[in-house]
Amino acid sequence: MPGIAVAQHAGEDAAVRKPLEAYLQGHATGDGAYMRQAFLPTAHIEGIRDGKFVSWTADEYIAGFKGKPAEDEAQRKRSIDRVDVSGNAAMARATLDYPGGTFTDYFVLLKVDGEWKIANKVWTRNPKPAMP
Repeated sequence: MPGIAVAQHAGEDAAVRKPLEAYLQGHATGDGAYMRQAFLPTAHIEGIRDGKFVSWTADEYIAGFKGKPAEDEAQRKRSIDRVDVSGNAAMARATLDYPGGTFTDYFVLLKVDGEWKIANKVWTRNPKPAMP
Protein backbone atom coordinates (compact mmCIF):
# COMPACT_ATOMS: atom_id res chain seq x y z
CA MET A 1 0.00 0.00 0.00
CA PRO A 2 1.52 3.32 -1.03
CA GLY A 3 0.24 5.14 2.07
CA ILE A 4 1.99 2.75 4.42
CA ALA A 5 5.30 3.05 2.59
CA VAL A 6 5.09 6.84 2.79
CA ALA A 7 4.31 6.72 6.51
CA GLN A 8 7.23 4.36 7.19
CA HIS A 9 9.57 6.53 5.11
CA ALA A 10 8.41 9.65 6.96
CA GLY A 11 9.17 7.94 10.28
CA GLU A 12 12.67 6.98 9.13
CA ASP A 13 13.27 10.48 7.81
CA ALA A 14 12.47 11.88 11.27
CA ALA A 15 14.69 9.26 12.93
CA VAL A 16 17.61 10.05 10.59
CA ARG A 17 17.29 13.73 11.50
CA LYS A 18 17.91 13.04 15.22
CA PRO A 19 21.71 12.66 14.98
CA LEU A 20 21.81 15.56 12.51
CA GLU A 21 19.91 17.75 14.98
CA ALA A 22 22.31 16.68 17.75
CA TYR A 23 25.20 17.63 15.45
CA LEU A 24 23.73 21.09 14.84
CA GLN A 25 23.06 21.50 18.57
CA GLY A 26 26.69 20.62 19.26
CA HIS A 27 27.77 23.44 16.97
CA ALA A 28 25.29 25.87 18.55
CA THR A 29 26.35 25.11 22.13
CA GLY A 30 29.95 24.00 21.71
CA ASP A 31 29.05 20.90 23.74
CA GLY A 32 30.85 17.77 22.52
CA ALA A 33 28.27 15.54 24.25
CA TYR A 34 25.85 16.34 21.42
CA MET A 35 28.50 15.27 18.92
CA ARG A 36 28.99 11.97 20.74
CA GLN A 37 25.24 11.38 20.36
CA ALA A 38 25.48 12.15 16.64
CA PHE A 39 28.54 10.18 15.45
CA LEU A 40 29.53 6.54 15.40
CA PRO A 41 32.77 6.11 17.37
CA THR A 42 34.44 4.96 14.13
CA ALA A 43 33.34 8.01 12.11
CA HIS A 44 35.73 10.15 10.11
CA ILE A 45 35.41 13.85 9.29
CA GLU A 46 37.24 15.11 6.22
CA GLY A 47 37.57 18.32 4.28
CA ILE A 48 39.92 21.01 3.05
CA ARG A 49 41.16 23.47 5.69
CA ASP A 50 43.44 26.36 4.78
CA GLY A 51 44.04 24.71 1.40
CA LYS A 52 45.10 21.36 2.89
CA PHE A 53 43.29 18.04 3.21
CA VAL A 54 42.38 17.17 6.81
CA SER A 55 41.02 13.91 8.22
CA TRP A 56 39.93 13.48 11.82
CA THR A 57 38.56 10.60 13.82
CA ALA A 58 35.34 11.27 15.70
CA ASP A 59 37.33 11.66 18.94
CA GLU A 60 39.72 14.18 17.37
CA TYR A 61 36.84 16.19 15.92
CA ILE A 62 34.80 16.16 19.13
CA ALA A 63 37.84 17.28 21.17
CA GLY A 64 37.58 20.63 19.38
CA PHE A 65 34.27 21.41 21.10
CA LYS A 66 35.12 23.26 24.31
CA GLY A 67 31.68 23.52 25.92
CA LYS A 68 30.67 27.06 25.07
CA PRO A 69 29.06 28.70 22.04
CA ALA A 70 31.01 30.83 19.59
CA GLU A 71 31.07 34.55 20.36
CA ASP A 72 29.12 35.27 17.16
CA GLU A 73 26.56 32.48 17.77
CA ALA A 74 23.62 34.90 17.44
CA GLN A 75 24.66 35.55 13.82
CA ARG A 76 24.99 31.88 12.84
CA LYS A 77 22.28 29.90 11.05
CA ARG A 78 22.13 26.15 10.45
CA SER A 79 19.77 23.94 8.48
CA ILE A 80 19.29 20.35 7.39
CA ASP A 81 18.70 20.71 3.67
CA ARG A 82 18.23 17.18 2.41
CA VAL A 83 17.81 13.64 3.73
CA ASP A 84 17.70 10.51 1.55
CA VAL A 85 16.97 7.16 3.23
CA SER A 86 17.29 3.66 1.76
CA GLY A 87 16.95 0.76 4.17
CA ASN A 88 19.55 1.10 6.93
CA ALA A 89 21.63 3.69 5.04
CA ALA A 90 21.06 7.39 4.49
CA MET A 91 22.77 10.50 3.27
CA ALA A 92 22.12 14.10 4.21
CA ARG A 93 23.28 17.64 3.56
CA ALA A 94 23.38 20.53 6.01
CA THR A 95 24.29 24.20 5.61
CA LEU A 96 26.05 26.19 8.32
CA ASP A 97 25.84 29.88 7.46
CA TYR A 98 28.40 31.76 9.54
CA PRO A 99 29.55 35.39 9.33
CA GLY A 100 32.92 34.41 7.79
CA GLY A 101 31.70 31.72 5.42
CA THR A 102 29.13 29.12 4.54
CA PHE A 103 29.89 25.48 5.24
CA THR A 104 28.18 22.67 3.35
CA ASP A 105 28.35 19.36 5.20
CA TYR A 106 27.61 16.00 3.57
CA PHE A 107 26.83 13.03 5.80
CA VAL A 108 26.62 9.27 5.39
CA LEU A 109 24.49 7.71 8.12
CA LEU A 110 23.86 4.11 9.20
CA LYS A 111 21.18 2.56 11.36
CA VAL A 112 23.13 0.48 13.88
CA ASP A 113 21.30 -1.51 16.57
CA GLY A 114 18.11 0.38 15.74
CA GLU A 115 19.67 3.83 16.07
CA TRP A 116 20.78 6.23 13.33
CA LYS A 117 24.31 7.64 13.60
CA ILE A 118 26.61 9.67 11.38
CA ALA A 119 29.19 7.27 9.92
CA ASN A 120 31.19 9.88 8.00
CA LYS A 121 31.14 13.58 7.18
CA VAL A 122 32.83 15.63 4.48
CA TRP A 123 32.61 19.39 4.29
CA THR A 124 33.48 22.38 2.21
CA ARG A 125 33.67 26.07 3.12
CA ASN A 126 32.81 28.97 0.86
CA PRO A 127 34.24 32.19 2.31
CA LYS A 128 32.10 35.31 2.30
CA PRO A 129 33.51 38.50 0.81
CA ALA A 130 34.89 40.91 3.39
CA MET A 131 32.55 43.74 4.25
CA PRO A 132 33.87 47.22 3.35
